[in-house]
Amino acid sequence: MLMTGLTSMDAERAFTRVARARRRAALARRLLRKACEGLAVYDERQLARRAAAPRGRISEIPLCAIRGTVEPSRAHLFDGDFRPAVAARPRWQRVWIAEHRGTVLPPISVIPVGDGYAVRDGHHRVSVARARGALTIDAAVESA
Repeated sequence: MLMTGLTSMDAERAFTRVARARRRAALARRLLRKACEGLAVYDERQLARRAAAPRGRISEIPLCAIRGTVEPSRAHLFDGDFRPAVAARPRWQRVWIAEHRGTVLPPISVIPVGDGYAVRDGHHRVSVARARGALTIDAAVESA
């Protein structure tokens, strides 16, 4: 993507690009008659019984290993690939601008789920990182 030099305009264009990709993916699923692929929501209480990771260990995890969320209120803001809905625009653009300027963002908080992770905190940071083409993200891996 070509950058204009105006950070707010670049953030707007980046959001428009990923929101359009979300709409295209939803249309393709409808045309192929596949089930809606929303963001998976995990029950934090059930994960608490199975989780064995030490609390608060910060490590770099692959973005492709993030499978869902434990926050049902955030599930409608992102699809299964963490592409944002229109309602996420203001916060998503602020995170994009902060990352573009080189601001050190806090690590996201995740809970182990099978061979992947569920996001507890940091949904917008995951979405922006994926949109910018990152392969990994810093995360505090916690037990539930």
